[in-house]
Amino acid sequence: MRPSRREFLQWSAAGGISLSLSRMASAQTPNFLDRETLPGRGVVHPAAGRVDGVAKVTGAKLYASDFRAADLPGWPAETHHALLLRTPDASHLYEGLALDGLDASARPAVIVTAEDVAKIGLRVPAFYTGDLFCPVGKTPLYLGQPVALLLFDSFDAYDRARVFLRDNPHLKFGAETGPIVGPNYAAFRFTRVAGPDPNGPDLYSPIQEGWIRPGFFEGSGRPIWEPLPVASGGEYVKGANFGTQIRDELAKPAAGTLVIDRQFETQSIDPMFLEPEAGLAWYEPGSKKLEIVLGVQSPFEAAEALAYLVGEAQPDFRPAKIDAQFCYVGGGFGGRDHTPFPLYMTLAALYFPGKPVRLAHDRFQQFQGGIKRHAFKMRSRIGVDRATGLITAFAADHELDGGGLANYSPSVAVVGATAAIGMYDVPKVDVTTVALHSRGVTAGSMRGYGTLQTMTALEVLVDEAATSLPLDPIEFRRRNALKVGGRTMTGNPYSVSVRAPDILDKLDAHAIWRDRAAEKTKAKPGVLVGTGVAVAAKDYGTGADCSLGSVSIDAEGRISIHSDAVEMGNGIGTALANRVAGHIGGIADEVTVAQVDVFDELELFKSGDPYSITQEAQDKAAADPRWVPEISSATSASIGAHVGTHAAAEAARILFRFGLWPAALAIWGIAPGDPRAKQHGEAYWQGETLVISGLNPLPLKAIAAKAHAMGGVTGAMTHAFSRWAWAQATFDVAGESWTADIDALALRHGSGEFTRLDRKAVAFPPADYNRIGTSFSSMCGTTLRVEIERATGRLTIAKAYSVVECGEALVPEIVRGQSQGGFAMGVGYALLENLPLYEDGPGNGQWNLGRYVVARASDLPLHDLEVEILPPLSPREPPKGMAEVVMIPVVPALLNAICDATGHRFQSLPVTPQMIKGVLA
Repeated sequence: MRPSRREFLQWSAAGGISLSLSRMASAQTPNFLDRETLPGRGVVHPAAGRVDGVAKVTGAKLYASDFRAADLPGWPAETHHALLLRTPDASHLYEGLALDGLDASARPAVIVTAEDVAKIGLRVPAFYTGDLFCPVGKTPLYLGQPVALLLFDSFDAYDRARVFLRDNPHLKFGAETGPIVGPNYAAFRFTRVAGPDPNGPDLYSPIQEGWIRPGFFEGSGRPIWEPLPVASGGEYVKGANFGTQIRDELAKPAAGTLVIDRQFETQSIDPMFLEPEAGLAWYEPGSKKLEIVLGVQSPFEAAEALAYLVGEAQPDFRPAKIDAQFCYVGGGFGGRDHTPFPLYMTLAALYFPGKPVRLAHDRFQQFQGGIKRHAFKMRSRIGVDRATGLITAFAADHELDGGGLANYSPSVAVVGATAAIGMYDVPKVDVTTVALHSRGVTAGSMRGYGTLQTMTALEVLVDEAATSLPLDPIEFRRRNALKVGGRTMTGNPYSVSVRAPDILDKLDAHAIWRDRAAEKTKAKPGVLVGTGVAVAAKDYGTGADCSLGSVSIDAEGRISIHSDAVEMGNGIGTALANRVAGHIGGIADEVTVAQVDVFDELELFKSGDPYSITQEAQDKAAADPRWVPEISSATSASIGAHVGTHAAAEAARILFRFGLWPAALAIWGIAPGDPRAKQHGEAYWQGETLVISGLNPLPLKAIAAKAHAMGGVTGAMTHAFSRWAWAQATFDVAGESWTADIDALALRHGSGEFTRLDRKAVAFPPADYNRIGTSFSSMCGTTLRVEIERATGRLTIAKAYSVVECGEALVPEIVRGQSQGGFAMGVGYALLENLPLYEDGPGNGQWNLGRYVVARASDLPLHDLEVEILPPLSPREPPKGMAEVVMIPVVPALLNAICDATGHRFQSLPVTPQMIKGVLA
């Protein structure tokens, strides 16, 4: 039976909880819709520039940390406070709290522990499997695991307790047990052997055979990668045999083959977003309504997790309705994607009924509990034919430390492994990867997502290979760069433009690279000069990406845009406005992001797992015109332009074609049968004026007024799904069959309401596209010059140049800003940032910015960093995701420059002045 109309957007309402999601913004105006919309009607804003710029620079309340209960209409005025206590020990039995040292003025009103949550029937969502709080009598799962939630009536009591408990022991521990040993999170092997004809089929590849995992493990839990002589595990044995052949060739290379075998290690670091995690929640027991204000990258997932958490709780702790409101995010970098923070925010409200509660980490708490970047250990081997300079084979083994909860560790392992050959065309590849369980702080999503680690190791290895041949490093890269139609290591070609030759040509011609020898001769006494180069290709997309968008225009020509994409410094609101303006002429007056329930009229529902669904199950489900594989996905900066703006762009195309274009024809007096009526593809916008050859230009305002007067299409709402290609569906619109890269559509006519249209046909990307691993990629290259003081090892970046391609740059200023920020993050990763993994690391609760050093202005070439954006190959080339790729080549370029200056090639991060001085002594 299909769900009824009122059930559709209760997709995550476990046990009948009514769930709504909305975007939270400034609370300085009483109307919620006005608060959540930027720039807002009547607000002066430039035709070019960020739609959220004025609000941000004037200090509007936009972020979760900005809000208190008094800012929210209908809430009680007083804000109460919560403090999450975490364990600095994961090798002894936990024996409870020791809060006797707290002064009476700092005592909590309520204490929530594992025993409390066990009594009320809470369920931990599968993604966060593990104890929400460590129970008394058990060894904590990991360093930084929560043990209790303290709730305070006043800020003064909370603040006194926060400072005291940070500096004084307050947990009791018993016998030493050693860390909990748990199963590792994932192990995969990716092997490809090209056929004799580059254009013919591969002998073996993951896209042909499927992904493989080792079938056997050691007693320690480590995978056994060798193919064992047993009858079971045939699929793995086939791939492993090919992998063994590749490794044997590298171990005993043919004459004329250069083989380099190296180890490389990268460190754990913190995302260091500007705003630590924060939230505000209020549970009203009379109405059984939970309202929650959050800033996350994955609103839909967070709401689903909250509903599941309390879906079978005891009556007093089970809301009848959850209203989740989502703010702008003060930096994410992946660290707010599938974070468990919202679960604890919910508990704070449920255990303090009737009182709005604020849970906000300070920087100590964020270090102790926030998601970290995975530390990697890698061994890589590369084979190169000396005569041609072509890479013949590559093999690597990766181990990544996932910490105490699985989070995204399996996915990071996969993405890092499938990126291990970067932008190169390598005919024989074998890569193994294992995500390890440990007692460390949980590692998960972070900008670069595994590729930063593996491509850093690769680009250092590639540079060493070029030097060993010897061959110019850029020429070596040029000979091996992937070309259009070339295959990735999973066996598929990219389905987007491949700009590797263009990027390498730009790097080769730049003065930093061209003049590198001359700059060495001009070095000051006691200073070493080195130049480095590196390139990267970074996938964007997950294989189950969704986009929700709506675009409307009123009779005055004012444009409104709604989207489920999240603004977290990535400029998504401005990107939406600019992409929509390309179709309908005007910059939006209203842009609302991080919304889901504004799309109720689409009546969407989902079932199954989009990553593991079978083709048969997908075909059966798709027969219902309201079914989609997934409704909304998390936002990462790298998919903002490509995914986040897609649905709104498709909605704008429909609005123009079936609303504004017919209105323009009516103003011009062109009948539907006139041949000119079909020339909508030749019309274009010059500002807010529609222009087409031979006819009078028309202002948008006049066209919009006519569309409303005619009762034409004045709004479109769409949903889109991508599994390395967009789903396509056909709809009957105004008597015509309209096919677009969407799978759901609702239209508004005149000033009426949105009405859903059933699709006539739909083609979702095949289920086996999940084997692809990646099909979308953007590329970037960096060259830079460093100066190193021989006496101290101190390094200065003298000049730097990065060239990036991203298809259509929706907001070039934001692309440059992302590139500059990525450069700074790359410098921090390469030279400065480091978190010890275990007891000396952030899990002990003693880390702050006094110990953890990030890149500052003095570490960067502020006036000597040049960023070039390649123009798209075609006016029709869509935007690509680029926010991650701009960081990756910075790291190996620095390492290669250090080697050029010192003659020493470092194989671990970060490279500190002490390390450099050590090799110069």
